[in-house]
Amino acid sequence: MKYLKTVVEMMAVAARTAPKSAGQDYVRIEIVEKPKLQLLAKAMIQHGEKTGKANYDRDADNIKHSDFLLLIGIKDAQPLGMNCGTCGQAKCADLPKPKEGPEFKGPYCAYRMVDLGIAISSAAKTASMFNADNRIMYRAGVIARQIELIDADVCIGIPISATGKSIYFDRK
Repeated sequence: MKYLKTVVEMMAVAARTAPKSAGQDYVRIEIVEKPKLQLLAKAMIQHGEKTGKANYDRDADNIKHSDFLLLIGIKDAQPLGMNCGTCGQAKCADLPKPKEGPEFKGPYCAYRMVDLGIAISSAAKTASMFNADNRIMYRAGVIARQIELIDADVCIGIPISATGKSIYFDRK
């Protein structure tokens, strides 16, 4: 549906302009369209089969039937410098540099993860305001990073569609 391109672009604007701690922006945003959605869906299924992790196939089916996917992530985010201890370290300077984990890089400053969450929520809210069906999906972000659809350390995907019934709920 041609109008969904405008919706996903408005979602990207909402994520970009969402409040960020100390006004420092480490958020990365990418819009993914069809044929790349099919590649992502195939890679998600393969990952689920290879790792034995559940629901990659289910989410891949949603991605395959979506019109667009908004990827929102963070990259090279520096600790905020509050020495709050939320990350488990007494001082921000003690937080280890993020390293590659099984799905994302980490650890990260809790405030940077909150920034990511606010950007994701702002984008999902925007899709909802335009009545576009959407669902926040971490699995899409995992594989989008792996197949380099986005250059981010942590990433979440929000697919959108507009059909007679939401494809993202009442799933098998």
